[in-house]
Amino acid sequence: MKVKKAVIPAAGFGTRFLPATKAMPKEMLPVVDKPTIQYIVEEAIDSGIEEIMIITGKAKRAIEDHFDHSVELELELEKKGKAELLELVNNISDMVDIHYIRQKEAKGLGHAIACAKTFVGNEPFAVMLGDDIVHTEDTPCLKQMIDCYDQYGSSVLGVQTVADSEVSKYGIVDGKQLQDNVYSVKGLVEKPSVEEAPSNVAILGRYIINPEIFDILAETQPGKGGEIQLTDALMELASKEDMVAYDFEGKRYDVGNKQGFLEATVETALRREDLREEFLAYLETLVEKESVKQK
Repeated sequence: MKVKKAVIPAAGFGTRFLPATKAMPKEMLPVVDKPTIQYIVEEAIDSGIEEIMIITGKAKRAIEDHFDHSVELELELEKKGKAELLELVNNISDMVDIHYIRQKEAKGLGHAIACAKTFVGNEPFAVMLGDDIVHTEDTPCLKQMIDCYDQYGSSVLGVQTVADSEVSKYGIVDGKQLQDNVYSVKGLVEKPSVEEAPSNVAILGRYIINPEIFDILAETQPGKGGEIQLTDALMELASKEDMVAYDFEGKRYDVGNKQGFLEATVETALRREDLREEFLAYLETLVEKESVKQK
C-alpha cells in the first residue's frame, strides 16, 4: 500500500529555547528565513506525501496561521506590487492539505501518535519529528525511506550511525545488517549507556509505520518520564512482525537544541546563492578575529 500520509508531532513546550519559545512555538523558530516546520513539510511533499496531520498543543496557533492564507498580508503585497513575495506567501498556503489535532495532555510521543489514529486509518504512514531537519542533495530522506518500505513492506526506522559518546541520547537498534544501509530489527533500547548499547545505530526522527501500531499504543503503559513512549510500542510491533532500519543519506540537524539549530542556520545560509558569498566573507573575518584573540 502506498504511503500517502505523514504525522508531524509538534506539541512540545520547547523549554530548551526559552525565553524565545514562551510565546512562539519552537517549530516556528526560523532557520534563516523559513520556520523549521516548513522544511519538514516540504520534505514530506517532495517525498510524495499527499496529506499531513500536525499534532499541536497549547500556544501552537502560529503553526496553523503560517500554513493558512493571510488575506490582509496578501492584499498589502498585491497593493505594493510585490509579486514575488505574494507568490511565496500563496505557495505556503497551497502546498498540501494539512490537518490539525491537539494533544490535550503531555503524555509523550507515543500518545501524540495515537491521536492521529482516525486520520491515518488502516494504512502505513510516516512520522516526522518536528525537531529534525534533514538536508539531502538528491533524494529527500523520507522518499528514501518510502522506497525502502516499498521494497520490504514492513515498518521502517530512519537511522544513522553515531559515536559512542552519543548513543545515550537516542533509541538504539539491535539488529542484523541485510544490505549496506538496511538492518533487520530484533529489538530497540531507549537511551542506553555505551556498555548497554547493542550497536551504534540510532533512530533519528523519521519513521514509516504500519497501522497495527495503534492497537499496541492503546495498550502501552507509561515508560521513562511517566510518558507513553513510541519506542516501547515499536519494540512490541517488532516482536510481532518484520521491521527494518534504514541508514538514510543526508545531513541531519537536531534543531531542538541550540548547537544543532546554529549549525542548521549557518550551513543553510552557506547553501544559499543569495547569501553565501557575503556571509562566508563575514565568517572568515570573524574566525580570523577570534583566532587573534586566542593568541
